[in-house]
Amino acid sequence: MLDLLLRDVRALTMNPEHPVAHAIGVLGGRIVGVDDEVAELPAERVVRGDGAVVTPGFADSHNHMVWYGLSLGELDLSGCRSADELYDLVARRAAELPSDAWVIGSGYDDFALGGHPDRAALDRAGGGRPVWLKHRSAHMCVASTEILAEAGVLDGSARVPEGGVVERAEDGAPTGLLAEQAQQLVDALVKPYPVEELAAAIGRAAKRYLAEGLTHVTEAGIGGGWIGHSPAEAAAYQLARMRGELPLRAELMPAAEVLHPVGPDAFGLDLGLRTGFGDDFLRIGPMKIFTDGALSSRTAAVTEPFLGHGGHGVLGDDPDVLRERILTAHRGGWRVAAHAIGDRAIDLTLEVFEQAQREMPRPQARHRIEHSAMVRPDQLSRMAALGVVPVPQSRFLYEIGDTMVEALGEERVPWLYRQRSFLDAGLVVPGSSDRPCVSNGAPLLGMRSMVERTTRAGRVLSPGESVDAEEALRAYTTHAAWAAGQEHERGRIGAGMFADLVLLDDDPTAVAAPAIGDIDVRATFVAGRAVHGAEEFPEVPT
Repeated sequence: MLDLLLRDVRALTMNPEHPVAHAIGVLGGRIVGVDDEVAELPAERVVRGDGAVVTPGFADSHNHMVWYGLSLGELDLSGCRSADELYDLVARRAAELPSDAWVIGSGYDDFALGGHPDRAALDRAGGGRPVWLKHRSAHMCVASTEILAEAGVLDGSARVPEGGVVERAEDGAPTGLLAEQAQQLVDALVKPYPVEELAAAIGRAAKRYLAEGLTHVTEAGIGGGWIGHSPAEAAAYQLARMRGELPLRAELMPAAEVLHPVGPDAFGLDLGLRTGFGDDFLRIGPMKIFTDGALSSRTAAVTEPFLGHGGHGVLGDDPDVLRERILTAHRGGWRVAAHAIGDRAIDLTLEVFEQAQREMPRPQARHRIEHSAMVRPDQLSRMAALGVVPVPQSRFLYEIGDTMVEALGEERVPWLYRQRSFLDAGLVVPGSSDRPCVSNGAPLLGMRSMVERTTRAGRVLSPGESVDAEEALRAYTTHAAWAAGQEHERGRIGAGMFADLVLLDDDPTAVAAPAIGDIDVRATFVAGRAVHGAEEFPEVPT
């Protein structure tokens, strides 16, 4: 007897041998067959889909779940379109808080504001309370005078970490803006977060994700560095799962800073844990390492200078340190996820990956370049030869594409967040959001941007890099599974695959591109259990 029979649906299976199915049978959390293979079998539960379109569960191959969950409890600055509007929001939040509480906000966009918030104005808006505002990219933040003083920035006693930038005015005084690794100066004042608080943040994020059809996420950096929130961050995921607040699957990327030699012949986490440890719901993924910054902060490492302010960006650390960390992780059996946005950082990353494969061949390692934001034509063949997985976020084109053009100029626009060129080179390209660095990381919106490549101002960036809607859907299903080494378990609808399914009110491969993002997620199933929208599809009496 089946645990579940889902019938009267139109399932896009992502299997070319059986592309559309109308019935799906589930047993033990996995699909056992479709259509005639299961249609006549008895089932404990029968759910009629009433013609709903079904796809494999969506996967986000690069997001920050803890950070996003925390941001849901912070002052939301993503809608601010002027500095005065931002200061008003800060002042109103400050008035609601105790006199010694921090005002913490996230998501501000300096492009929309006409510049970064001013330290003196933050001091006034905070009414004597410390103010800490995080840029939408996460690669910058601004802090009020009290915080800078406590962090040792004002008197110069703080040591700025390698790869960090403390912006200063002409008179040498800090403006309040901290970029890249310099953010650790503020982090040190608030971290580590309690595990209970992190688990609650994961639960908040999970509810949003399930409502968007996400059944698998990759958390891009935990445990250390400026991206981590606690050395016990993995424990927060375990706690959320034990409580039933994490009913979707998660892969965790430990930050490079927390890996270390373990005994005479191993490298990784304590006990020798490395990529792949865990189970079907929670497992350790690649090591995450930052090789540069971001385009919006002009801290991405580029070969030719940025326009306007100039400069070539910054590397995440000394090149020799980055090289040794990547090589050691490769030798230790880890998959590596290297954050590399600028073409200079991508050059360094490819050079080290090439060295790693020469010294210890691991052709199936599936090392990744997170973002792969500006890839020159000559870098495409190098990526293909290595079998590297590029992990771009097309939604950035809509949200900050106009800013990118302003920073890079027209000649480099064709390099931005490629899609078609990667596929034509034979690379597998998973879908991802980098949420909360985008204000809305819903997979269907990401698919829309893959097809349209339209900026907020309406410009189409490099239309030749567009893909069709079916390819966009594949990015969030089959390609995302392949990037995680799970192509035989998820990403398709067929016998043996996880019963992770999304029920939609329309077909994303059939509607006009602008309508893809408007499709409603009616229900989400994980391991054959309805975790969102169960009331939409009541069981049929057996």
